[in-house]
Amino acid sequence: MNRSHSGWIAGAAAAVLVAAGAITYAVAEDGGSGVEPPAADSADAGFARDMAVHHQQAVEMSYIVRDRTDDEDVRRLAYDIAQTQASQRGMLLGWLDLWGLPKVSADPPMTWMGMGSMPPGEDGALMPGMATNTELKKLGELNGRQAEVFFLQLMTDHHKGGVHMAEACVDKCAVGVEKQLARGMVEGQKSEMALMADMLEERGAKPRP
Repeated sequence: MNRSHSGWIAGAAAAVLVAAGAITYAVAEDGGSGVEPPAADSADAGFARDMAVHHQQAVEMSYIVRDRTDDEDVRRLAYDIAQTQASQRGMLLGWLDLWGLPKVSADPPMTWMGMGSMPPGEDGALMPGMATNTELKKLGELNGRQAEVFFLQLMTDHHKGGVHMAEACVDKCAVGVEKQLARGMVEGQKSEMALMADMLEERGAKPRP
């Protein structure tokens, strides 16, 4: 990867973390202004719960690949994804606490999107784009270029699912700063997907169909 790619990754991650702090502060301010918090079955609560779960797996995959390759570009990307998504996950769970809402729901994932009737995920893949337990195990067994390619393919699929969910929040969520965060996720993850496509091409591979 050239220096412009490396600089883009570091700069984007820093910008997201700064924005995350600003959004967290804004939500805390809203929480003290007497505004009625979202309901437990709202899009805002559903997005916060589901995206927190989705993000947790991205963090897990990122730390797995950092132990399976010495490639500094992949390790840097994985680290930045882990830091960004762990920060966002903390915000989402913090908002649920702020709103006095449970972090789990008896409803199927993505019910708030009108997708609660879809078949349940298999082998640990609870939502579209998530890797299966078998895929996570495989990632932990690969090394070098094979680990890099598989990680980039899995994370591309993961980002596609995350973008779909974030776009739904932009459309359905009512809390302005949560919509702002979701919009930032869409933009950030689409940019990362383009970057990962380039990284796959550099390794003679492509995203999965």
